[in-house]
Amino acid sequence: MMWPFYLMALVAIVSTVRVVTNTNPVHALLSLIVSLLAVAGIFLIIGAPFAGALEIIVYAGAIMVLFVFVVMMLNLGSHTMEQESKWLTSTTWAYPALMSFLLGLCLVWMLGYGDTQSNAMMGQAVIGPKAVGQALFTRYLLLVEVAAMLLLAAVVAAFHLGKREPSANEGKNNG
Repeated sequence: MMWPFYLMALVAIVSTVRVVTNTNPVHALLSLIVSLLAVAGIFLIIGAPFAGALEIIVYAGAIMVLFVFVVMMLNLGSHTMEQESKWLTSTTWAYPALMSFLLGLCLVWMLGYGDTQSNAMMGQAVIGPKAVGQALFTRYLLLVEVAAMLLLAAVVAAFHLGKREPSANEGKNNG
């Protein structure tokens, strides 16, 4: 019974290829969301429901919504709206509909398969949040701290790159 894993992997690969090859940024982002949902399904299949839930909440939920809002806020003009209306054909919606159907088929089969908490489909055991937390803060504590330092350095660098110097005209107007 490995077909859900292979189907999710196929959906993830095809969606990721469409992310790279798609010229419309909104369609590429939607393909990326489908790809992230397929990866979350793979996590569920191998017995890591916590990682799958985090994949959906953090990546497919928060970060991708932010990307979609940024692309929508760019407001590229009326010529972009005309081009978008040309792209909204039935062939444009056929791919997302097919991929969503395949993901839904796997989800319905996995839910109907039986008790997913007591037996992992591919893994030896279901790994929950407690086991992840214990592993992160015991065996992998140094790696967690290094990742935290890298994120702190990235935040500081982004602050300094985005900081605007006050212009000479602003100083004269305020004084």
